[in-house]
Amino acid sequence: MSEEKLGKTKSRRKSIILLLIGLVAVVGFSVVFIGAVSGWFSSVSIALDEEYICGDECEGEFINISAAEYENLISNEKSFIVFVDQDGCLMANMMREFVQDYVKEKGIKSLRIMFEEMKQTSLYDKVDFYPSVAIISKGTVVDWLKADSDEDTSAYNDYDEFRVWMDSYLGR
Repeated sequence: MSEEKLGKTKSRRKSIILLLIGLVAVVGFSVVFIGAVSGWFSSVSIALDEEYICGDECEGEFINISAAEYENLISNEKSFIVFVDQDGCLMANMMREFVQDYVKEKGIKSLRIMFEEMKQTSLYDKVDFYPSVAIISKGTVVDWLKADSDEDTSAYNDYDEFRVWMDSYLGR
């Protein structure tokens, strides 16, 4: 093979290798970008305040609070979970069991506020329907289960899905 052909072949291989490297880089950066936009790398981990951690002593009992107590916790920038409940509601009965099982399993405490009482709080600006569970971090509502959302339906109907939703914030 002549030197000229050999040089062209090497040049062509070099071009193909550079093209493949560029292609891999573009695909890799695209996957990372899509992952970042989708929240793959931004796991929110809420650290509950110490008074809401009870370890093995947890029985799954709720701490009932009033609207004034809720607002006091918010103004003191506390981190906690609160279950929005309503007596006589079948869905609330099931969700109540989910919350009780979860807090017992994870060794934490949950606050509970009745829906009518919740209407007198700043939480009512976010939570329109009961039952719901809200995650509060440093006095700010981070997220809540939306009873009217198809996105949250699985968390309302399956304890394992509820646990996945809770764990995505509490990381415990």
